[in-house]
Amino acid sequence: EDNVNPTAVCQDITIQLDASGNATLNATDIDNGSSDACGIASITLDGGASSLSFDCSDVGVQTVTLTVTDVNGNVSTCTADVTIEDNIDPTALCQNITIQLDTSGNASIATTDIDNGSNDNCGIASITLDGGASSLSFDCSDVSVETVTLTVTDVNGNVSTCTADVTVEDNINPNAVCQDITIQLDASGNASIGTIDIDNGSNDNCGIASIT
Repeated sequence: EDNVNPTAVCQDITIQLDASGNATLNATDIDNGSSDACGIASITLDGGASSLSFDCSDVGVQTVTLTVTDVNGNVSTCTADVTIEDNIDPTALCQNITIQLDTSGNASIATTDIDNGSNDNCGIASITLDGGASSLSFDCSDVSVETVTLTVTDVNGNVSTCTADVTVEDNINPNAVCQDITIQLDASGNASIGTIDIDNGSNDNCGIASIT
């Protein structure tokens, strides 16, 4: 008779999820030299499987049992800590946009305005703009092209960024306000007026350059 159990020897390992959020563990990955005097018939993982699959929900340390059966039916087991890691950075995708200042000279953008389909294998935790903001405000001093950074953080702390050109435009015409006046010719038959004489409070959201 052979009543001697095989020697089950395990090793802890770390495996990485791939770009689709999956990973596979084979029995040979945690076997660390299991042996038997008369020979090993099978080495299996939990539930008798030859391999195990993991996904984003398994990120962390998973305990896996290795079962070693010899050619005469004797069985031994050992356990290994399998550390599942997601080290794949999210894909940050940006798009350039043009925004218009309003009648008060202001405009704002949200992350959704420049995000162009950012994604991650395990899911996105947050998408922010410059300085971690969810939105940014612009005024007349920003009229031009402003570069804005989009930061994408996934559920496992991996980070990617991209930049977008935000063109800030002021297309609001000034408000020209006139007033009627009466002037008198002088003794030589002449008279003159300046812009201030008929301007009645003309205004603009970003300021007036000239009145003629």
